Amino acid sequence: MRPWVTVLALLAALAAATARADVFSSPSPVFQTADRVVLDKGERRLTLYRDGRELKNYRVSLGLRPTGHKQQEGDYRTPEGSYRLTRRNPDSDFFLSIQVSYPDTKDLDAARKSGVSPGGLIMIHGLPNIMKYSRDRYLTTDWTDGCIALSNEDMLEVWLLTRPDTPIEITP
Repeated sequence: MRPWVTVLALLAALAAATARADVFSSPSPVFQTADRVVLDKGERRLTLYRDGRELKNYRVSLGLRPTGHKQQEGDYRTPEGSYRLTRRNPDSDFFLSIQVSYPDTKDLDAARKSGVSPGGLIMIHGLPNIMKYSRDRYLTTDWTDGCIALSNEDMLEVWLLTRPDTPIEITP
């Protein structure tokens, strides 16, 4: 994606996010960053916390086979456990992306013992830049290869409210 397209997309999403009344109605400032992220896979909810207090929560879509911990590449599962938010990519194939530190050493050991690749590149991201389906389908069904997907407006907020190395706990 060209840099100016990314800038325009960010500005459009920021305008849409700030137009939502709930963004600035929270008792905590909107740009107070999260110190912990929790994904409840069963509830399809990603929640940002600061000092034990909920900042925001979002509805998410998961991998095509969301039940259970990711075991290997291509199983379409979203991992479970304690990880960190690492690399950020403003030029991904999706609207923004933040990498989750899967696989960790425990995941690598389990995959090695099973003789499989653990997979990787688990991301929190927005919608595809080139959509094959309706926006509604992406927002209401599990469709990723194991990633955590949000609306573009919500992804922009997560991008702004998290920092590199923020812990993320992914629960069943």
